[in-house]
Amino acid sequence: MSKYTLIKNAKLVNEGTMLAHDVLIKDQMIEKIGYDLSHDTATVIDAEGKFLLPGVIDDQVHFREPGLTHKAEIYTESRAAVAGGITSFMEMPNTVPNTLTQELLQDKYDIGAEKSLANYSFFMGASNDNLEEVLKTNRRDVCGIKVFMGSSTGNMLVDDEETLNNLFSRAEMLVAAHCEDEGTIRKNMEIYKERYGDDIPFTAHPLIRSEDACYISSSKAVALAKKNGTKFHVLHISTGKETELFDNSVPLKDKLVTSEACIHHMWFSDEDYVTKGGNIKWNPAVKTAYDRDMVFQAMLDDKIDVIATDHAPHTMEEKNNGYLNCPSGGPLVQHALPAMMEHYLNGKISIERIVEKMSHNPAILFEIEKRGYIREGYYADLVLVDTTDHWVVNKGNVLSKCGWSPFEGQKLRSKITHTFVSGHLAYQEGAFDESQLGKRLLFDRK
Repeated sequence: MSKYTLIKNAKLVNEGTMLAHDVLIKDQMIEKIGYDLSHDTATVIDAEGKFLLPGVIDDQVHFREPGLTHKAEIYTESRAAVAGGITSFMEMPNTVPNTLTQELLQDKYDIGAEKSLANYSFFMGASNDNLEEVLKTNRRDVCGIKVFMGSSTGNMLVDDEETLNNLFSRAEMLVAAHCEDEGTIRKNMEIYKERYGDDIPFTAHPLIRSEDACYISSSKAVALAKKNGTKFHVLHISTGKETELFDNSVPLKDKLVTSEACIHHMWFSDEDYVTKGGNIKWNPAVKTAYDRDMVFQAMLDDKIDVIATDHAPHTMEEKNNGYLNCPSGGPLVQHALPAMMEHYLNGKISIERIVEKMSHNPAILFEIEKRGYIREGYYADLVLVDTTDHWVVNKGNVLSKCGWSPFEGQKLRSKITHTFVSGHLAYQEGAFDESQLGKRLLFDRK
């Protein structure tokens, strides 16, 4: 017997418009959108005064499973994501072991099927010596190939020119890259070690992992992609200078080279290292207020195409180390959409643009099947947002396994009240229903 849910009186935000519409969900799918809808057997949710958005699709997370589950797990982080309005995620391959074979990739999909409350996909990892294995990746049910260009992560630093050329020329699906030049970073690190010994201040992080380190690597990667006609996505742009590499003259669906901005690079600046220290240590580094504002503007100007989190938890014990032993990364999935809603409430971006950058554009870029929009016949990945219910982030309401957030102490003026994942009301007013799990993302690639 089919299950129906009717969302009434919502301010529906979708495809550049905001309309007072009702949405009828039948099982996993959106059955009907319109005015004054009714249904005899539907569970009715009155969304008066709330925004109804398509679920956020986060194209870059690190959920740490397998191998690093003391930091995070697919179960815990997918719950935090759903509570933050993220209904689908794409997870990176630098787990332990690194996801460098098809068997290890399948192992992660098996974990996702068993544990993830959100819809999921996992990147295949590239190294200097697994090209043939990478090329076996299925375009239909894997989001993409991830390459670390110039930033060492386990066995995943790809710095061999021939390997890179072969990967970019032969890959038949999207290649996503972390771009920082390792040689520049090492040279800068030696300068600061000589100056400070083992007591390097966190304020040096954006000078060690510098603008040059980012631009050298990203410009090289973009040139390589253009030369080979590769569908190429540059992750977590952190500098104003890098935004010059990207184009806004054609629609996203026609772009060969695309890019992503992350929440932290559009929120924090190097001034925040004084109070936040290692809690805002990411790679690439949070840089100057100028860089932050340039990245935000490039996102508004469509030079940067999507907004993501790069959610990458570590324990507080790990984060409390000095600079040299403090790992980079932090939890963000629970607070990403509320953070962008703060920018909306401050008049910096429209809510329609937030939906475009966090839902529509990831769906276009990755060619995701029947998600990312509020459309009849699409999966009911939906989020209700209340902008009248203020709250403050603290350790007591952080859901990530690591138990902390760089947003602690921040007042947020919007709250996620309901999250539907493939038609299932997975989260409602602080409570989870885990009776139905997320689904594997599929990709409609010609």
